[in-house]
Amino acid sequence: MHVNKVHRVTTIERVAADLGESVDWLYDVAVEMDAEDGVIWVYGPGDHQVLAFTDFGIETLVELIKIHRELSSTQS
Repeated sequence: MHVNKVHRVTTIERVAADLGESVDWLYDVAVEMDAEDGVIWVYGPGDHQVLAFTDFGIETLVELIKIHRELSSTQS
């Protein structure tokens, strides 16, 4: 997906609710992502900002979640 073809994004709060995950944990996973991976920051008034994902970004995040879960299960 080309970044310039993005027509919508979904906030991390919505993605967390849809996936049944903690927002804080998703932040920890998403910190590995770059704009090319489909993650962006949306800035509002004052200091308000929120992490958001393109559809491709959500797919990337889901893959990273799987990787994190696999790593944590092998380290236990």
